[in-house]
Amino acid sequence: MAAVIEGIGGWLPPRIVTNGDLCTTLDTTHEWIETRTGISERRMVSNGLSTRDLAVEAGAKALKSAGTATVDAVVLATTSFDRLCPAVAPEVAHLLGLGTVPAFDLTSACSGFLYGLATSSGLIASGVADRVLFIGAEAFTTLVNPEDRSTAPIFGDGAGAVVLRRGDADEQGALGPFDLGSDGSRADLLAIPAGGSRQRSASAGLGHAEVPAGDWYLRMEGRPLFQQAVERMAESSRGVLDRKGWSVADIDWFVGHQANVRIVNAVADELEVERNRVAVNIDRVGNTLSASVPLLLNDIAHSGALRPGHRVLLSAFGAGLSWGSTVLTWPDIPVEGVQ
Repeated sequence: MAAVIEGIGGWLPPRIVTNGDLCTTLDTTHEWIETRTGISERRMVSNGLSTRDLAVEAGAKALKSAGTATVDAVVLATTSFDRLCPAVAPEVAHLLGLGTVPAFDLTSACSGFLYGLATSSGLIASGVADRVLFIGAEAFTTLVNPEDRSTAPIFGDGAGAVVLRRGDADEQGALGPFDLGSDGSRADLLAIPAGGSRQRSASAGLGHAEVPAGDWYLRMEGRPLFQQAVERMAESSRGVLDRKGWSVADIDWFVGHQANVRIVNAVADELEVERNRVAVNIDRVGNTLSASVPLLLNDIAHSGALRPGHRVLLSAFGAGLSWGSTVLTWPDIPVEGVQ
């Protein structure tokens, strides 16, 4: 028994922000951004759009791809919640007309899609659900300091979703094995200090005005993160390949989290995966955190580059620190563009 992908969908907000647009307010250039990140443009929410709205659009497309209007559970991975409370997933389930099914959020930043796939697979394996809608959705640009040239150019908003069903481990679309890991000793390498219980407790009675403005935005230490990302994703990828009994040569596509094109390429080099088997779309969407991997899968499947029967390695790394990988053989499912 296994969790099998039977549908996929993705959605991007309509507002396109180019490197040139950012250069009007940041002390940087298009060439500087593109050389260091591989990004030329990204999508950003506006006009009241939020994580919920992105999730609903991507979820609807995944349900259409799967040819179903019902699921037994909804799981949503995000780091950019609409509100601190309640979770986003129940509202998404309601707006999609899925009734009173169990629905909950999980957060593991850029590793959220891998953690969510494993969690959703667990719901199926335990008998809680026969079919799960799992969505990775982010409006993370709302949490990035627009005046910080080290982080503002990197992130984009979007959502990707899959429908998973109970199936056989040897059929196309079956997920697994999984490899997941974390290292909380390095949690401060990528963090938003303010907004949670720690900051509120420390500043009790002082009010939010006493919190340094920069603490409400993402802080990132790029160099150590780069090293950790390459090391952890490569190690995790080797682990799932070994457990599956596949070699690197068996892989048709390496689909890695789109954090930075140099990280993706460095991981591929560590694994000795040729560049023509490395999927990339960061140039058009930026780093969309938990939405990154499903949006990339949707892109290459819609383009025809990813075809039924192709063997795929998925891997991601993010804040926490956290990381994860899995493998699958791509199924024959209909795929629409992301808009």
